[in-house]
Amino acid sequence: MNDLERLGLKGGLVVSCQALEHEPLHSPYIMGRMAVAAKAGGAIGIRANTAIDIKEIKEQVDLPVIGIVKRNYGTNPVFITPTMREIDELAEAGAEIVALDATLRPRPDGRTLKEFVGEIRRKYPRLLLMADISATAEAVNAEQLGFELISTTLVGYTEETAGSKLYDHDFAILKDIVSHVKTPVVAEGNIMTPEMAASCLKAGVYCVVVGGAITRPQQITERFVSEIAKLQHRTK
Repeated sequence: MNDLERLGLKGGLVVSCQALEHEPLHSPYIMGRMAVAAKAGGAIGIRANTAIDIKEIKEQVDLPVIGIVKRNYGTNPVFITPTMREIDELAEAGAEIVALDATLRPRPDGRTLKEFVGEIRRKYPRLLLMADISATAEAVNAEQLGFELISTTLVGYTEETAGSKLYDHDFAILKDIVSHVKTPVVAEGNIMTPEMAASCLKAGVYCVVVGGAITRPQQITERFVSEIAKLQHRTK
């Protein structure tokens, strides 16, 4: 059994407990309680943003954590764990897995993805790495670089994939990614219902990450309000 298998993520649900500074639930304490609720509901892992949130979460639950740091460097589009600064923070916080932008876009510090991964491996040889990608070619490249996991986090969020959705055309993008790599694939990104999560697992993914549909009540409220407004408009 390898280090990834020991974490017990296969076939289960990872809940993303994140709230950015402008969001109502932005607080390490609240994210810690979100993690407790997720575990009580059967989650087998947590994805979290920032070292301070991860430290609080790890005090509250014994689930493995996929850690990221979202940080902007000027106008550079790469903001998910973009440099070694963020890697150091996540390693110190105790994240079992670190996720990072693994698209082919230039990084803020000028390093290529290959150079970045090489530096991480030299400094933290036991750290498990997840590649957040947006397209099949990026997944293939991530596999060649030796990532332990590949996640569909950025499908629809890059210039090249704008407008794409993981579940379009019967999960065609997801199925294409799974068919082109042997590395375990994690389904993440706009998975809004339990049925969609189950469909992702049927498509052959290793596990599923769900965030906004569970842990962002303002977004959940907005979807209800939007549907009610449509009904009201039709009945006028």
